[in-house]
Amino acid sequence: MNKPLSREPRFEVTNLEELAPMADYSLMDHLTPDPDATSDGVDHRPRQVFSGHYVPVRPTAIETPEYVAHSEDLFRELGFADSLAQSDDFIRMFSGDLSLVPEPMRKLGWASGYALSIYGNEYTQQCPFQTGNGYGDGRAISVLEAVFSGRRWEMQLKGGGQTPYCRGGDGRAVLRSSVREFLAQEHMHALGVPTSRSLSLYVSKTERVRRPWYSEGSHSRDPDQLVSEPVAISTRVAPSFIRVGQLELFGRRARKQEHPRAIEELEQLVLHLIDREYSWVIDQTVATPTKVVMLAQAFRGRLASLVANWIRVGYCQGNFNSDNCAAGGFTLDYGPFGFCEVFEPFYQPWTGGGQHFAFLNQPAAAEQNFKSFCSALRPLLNGHEEELAQLDEIQKGFSEVMQAEMERMWSAKLGLKGFDAELFRELVMLMTRTPVDYTIFFRELSSVPDDIEPLKQSFYRSLDEAGGADSEGLLKRWSEWLAKWKCQIGIDGAGNGSRLREELSRDMKLVNPKYTMREWFVVPAYQQAADGDYLPLRELQKVLNQPYDEQSDGVEHRYNRLKPFELFDLGGFSHYSCSS
Repeated sequence: MNKPLSREPRFEVTNLEELAPMADYSLMDHLTPDPDATSDGVDHRPRQVFSGHYVPVRPTAIETPEYVAHSEDLFRELGFADSLAQSDDFIRMFSGDLSLVPEPMRKLGWASGYALSIYGNEYTQQCPFQTGNGYGDGRAISVLEAVFSGRRWEMQLKGGGQTPYCRGGDGRAVLRSSVREFLAQEHMHALGVPTSRSLSLYVSKTERVRRPWYSEGSHSRDPDQLVSEPVAISTRVAPSFIRVGQLELFGRRARKQEHPRAIEELEQLVLHLIDREYSWVIDQTVATPTKVVMLAQAFRGRLASLVANWIRVGYCQGNFNSDNCAAGGFTLDYGPFGFCEVFEPFYQPWTGGGQHFAFLNQPAAAEQNFKSFCSALRPLLNGHEEELAQLDEIQKGFSEVMQAEMERMWSAKLGLKGFDAELFRELVMLMTRTPVDYTIFFRELSSVPDDIEPLKQSFYRSLDEAGGADSEGLLKRWSEWLAKWKCQIGIDGAGNGSRLREELSRDMKLVNPKYTMREWFVVPAYQQAADGDYLPLRELQKVLNQPYDEQSDGVEHRYNRLKPFELFDLGGFSHYSCSS
């Protein structure tokens, strides 16, 4: 991610004229455009792209855009006035119309191609040409790269219309999925998880598209109807949007010598990634092979830490292919994601995701993406045996680094100085058998209770129901586990160590949030937004942006609750077949 800076913006940007001087298009200026691209950016039909790092594309503006929401926190970081989000020129630009942007801002955006690996296996069948040359940003178009107070950010429209990579799609995003991504990105940032960010969200008052979705009360795994939904554009922001799959595409072209400049384009992209995401951790004076090894080592650490953080906060990516894995080591592409409510080791919100992308399997999926990352870099090390051997060792060491991150994370959630495997295994068994709400359980545990009564607030079934004939045995095991845990943290009796208890509770509450993004809160928010009422969405946004705080009694009563049983297994509430 961007190197943090201490200084604050000197003034607030109130219009595009003040924003324009900060534009700095490093990707378009230093990388290679597709030589077959059109000069005017009217390049909206599926076609093969054989070379070049990006295709200049003119976004397709949504009709009659209306302001829905913006991120006040990100605006503050960028030095933007809140009023900017509702100004005519800003709305025009970030709803897809670049025709009137002031210089040196550019009237064309750009889209990039990438490859697809699913759990480490490369695929080309999803490409309409079955060559892999038509896969990439089908409806994501970057429209600005700029430097704000020394930090470089790229701004990308999600739903900005067709690109050569659209594979026959309409290039649009609907309000429903746009609300989900808009809320999730800023919620994850507030949780302390590296992520792309949300800038703004606009909806069309007149333009609609048809999408498959679930009928009310449907328990179907797949959508059972076509619905007309308003289109929207959300703008996501990151230091760059370079994906592991993007590196794979250029690595494959270099490996197969698909065109004369293939190895050169791979090196250009890798060095550009280092400049954008790793310039302060990788020595710029060393040779490319050494940089490649340093890049692999740095990305390994970031990726392992990221996935451990996902599990800490209950997040499941759902579709963790290499094309959904940011090479900068942050969360990218919120599609069929979800936050675990009822604790299930194999929780998976996406009906097409399978167990390999399930909640506690995400470390293994990350290892497969890291394998794809290293494979993409290998052509740059041909003839450099020492660096190749170093890369192999870094790749082999992923599981050990990942395990260490997981143990640190579980220790922090449990308030332990060191990981206790036996204590943890017993807890997983109890959480699964009872079962418990993941977020509520760890937050209640963070209060360091004297007995299990406070923990029962997280139980979806009473111990009599969960334990059946052995309910007394289950109660006994919970009580024994709690006693063991309190002994481990140094509090082995009720009321003992009040100061230590307060310190432990404070530390645990810094890693165990009180509020999480529960889908059954989001559904009514986007449903009401579709009817033009944006207040519920904005209220939920405020709650999710303060996930660790003790909020008002009204907020707690409304948002700190178990999932109602009638909402279990409902399509659109518990599972999704697509992200739209």
